[in-house]
Amino acid sequence: MVAIETTSESLLALDIGAITTRALFFDVVDGQYHFIAAGTASTTAAAPFDNVMEGVLMAVDELEQITGRTLIGHDQNLIIPTATSGEGVDAFCVVISAATPLRTIVIGLLEDVSIASATRLLQGTYAKVIDTFTLSDPRKLEERLDAILRLRPDLIVITGGSEQGASLSIRRMIHPLRLALPLIPQGQRPHLLYVGNTALHEEMQSIFKDMAPILTAPNVRPALNIKDLEGPHPALASAVMDIYIQRIGGVETLHHWASGGAFPAATTHGRMLRFLSQGDTTKGVLGIDVGASATTVSAAFQGTLHPGVYPSLGLGPQLAELLHGDPYEKLSPWLSANLETSYVSAYVFNKGVSPGTVPITEEDAAIEQAITTYALRKASIQTAKNIATSLNTQTNTGGNSLLLPQVEPIIVTGSPFTQSLNIGRSLLALLDGIQPLGITTILLDRYNLTTVLGAAASVNPILAIQAMASSMFVRMALVISPVSHARLNTPILRVQLTDKESGEEIRQEVKLGTLTVIPLPLGRRATLKLQPLYRTDIGLGPGRKAAYEVAGSLKGIIVDARGRPYHPHKDPLRREEMYKKWLWHLAH
Repeated sequence: MVAIETTSESLLALDIGAITTRALFFDVVDGQYHFIAAGTASTTAAAPFDNVMEGVLMAVDELEQITGRTLIGHDQNLIIPTATSGEGVDAFCVVISAATPLRTIVIGLLEDVSIASATRLLQGTYAKVIDTFTLSDPRKLEERLDAILRLRPDLIVITGGSEQGASLSIRRMIHPLRLALPLIPQGQRPHLLYVGNTALHEEMQSIFKDMAPILTAPNVRPALNIKDLEGPHPALASAVMDIYIQRIGGVETLHHWASGGAFPAATTHGRMLRFLSQGDTTKGVLGIDVGASATTVSAAFQGTLHPGVYPSLGLGPQLAELLHGDPYEKLSPWLSANLETSYVSAYVFNKGVSPGTVPITEEDAAIEQAITTYALRKASIQTAKNIATSLNTQTNTGGNSLLLPQVEPIIVTGSPFTQSLNIGRSLLALLDGIQPLGITTILLDRYNLTTVLGAAASVNPILAIQAMASSMFVRMALVISPVSHARLNTPILRVQLTDKESGEEIRQEVKLGTLTVIPLPLGRRATLKLQPLYRTDIGLGPGRKAAYEVAGSLKGIIVDARGRPYHPHKDPLRREEMYKKWLWHLAH
């Protein structure tokens, strides 16, 4: 093997989430980069600290105790590069998702072109669109001016006009903004991002440079039939980081330590998904992250990312908005237990106030499962719709725009999965929420390394590639999701599993409407043969059989034959009975 020259060896990466701050250490072992250890602490972005550095220092201190390596000097600064005594680290990067969603106004020409494209761009980061201005907006000038002053956005995205297209209309659209900005105190003015006709870049800089921070980027809609989400994204990520530096205590220090290697977590998560999808496979890669600040369901196909970052679906303070009205009514289809409406509402309220709470009773675990499922279902449907309407991507969903295309693998992170005491319950929430098609592997990313390595790639690309190739993920299950038009309880699939080591054979006939678990422990390998019946489709086409060599996992092989799309039973008692049976299967 040819040795690969690297510019640095050890790396410290920080992952600052809304609830937890992680300090992760990577180093070379036997000529290969590996993830070594992690230290964790509570994030301290909010009161009473109002500074993320407190949580960072606590997480790094725990990491130092684990590794026996000093990383922070007596002056409370990071020791970089590594000293001759062995103290410090060679490289550093940081990802952040701790902030509340950025309140964003979008200014564009047409609702279904400019505004739609900018809104899709914003789904690649932690932003919430609170208002839009278009040419057809009936509001008077003073009403638009008042909206900007009243809403006090963090970010304003200006778009519109194809390349060499409209310019006069864009100048008209920004007139209320030119009047409003001088009326806002300097330290409270929004950041501006212009992603429209590039012919106006210099003019936009000239108009706004003395009023507010402004960045220009490639046109998000260079032609009427072309949408470019990747070109403007670096500028969007830079604007988001600038806002974080301005509004979150301690981020400026970390940005200085990282010498520019600080990113919004959504950006680096998408970067790694894009990298992982650049293989010789027709399937894409799906990344799931369920957190307090947002629920992310992003997919990448052959190097093209379809981001799906939904702050409104976060399981933190936004939970009250997500389940506005009657929480029980929204969650009841996914509840695995028969609970009082008041009990469910109280749990939802407390969860929003204290998102770091871990369920300790079966009733609380059932509600947590339902919340996770509900958020994932809404997020996956939106991402599926975005992919289905993409101009450049062909999907394989059987024509159903509510289902995501086939992917391999699904990489999952977030507290409902990483902190779950019942893997079967969290898996069921994932299956109900995502409803995958065909055959796929579910991988658990316990330390959110996918996101962290996306940042590490900017510092040391070789580290990111080698560490990603190592066994840093936990195989949760191999999932087979057949699609059939047979009658309920009809046998639709014959499964034969032969252990490679012992020769032991398991044969199973799967009926439509069931969820079947076939054990294959971690570390074991087996030959899996699948014979569809009644033109059932396992992702290869109606009736086509398959044979694979498969690896073991925490829950072996799950055949989810409950139908696609799956709709919970309407009868609460029948639904509870079915959930109990499925959870029992997944627990054994």
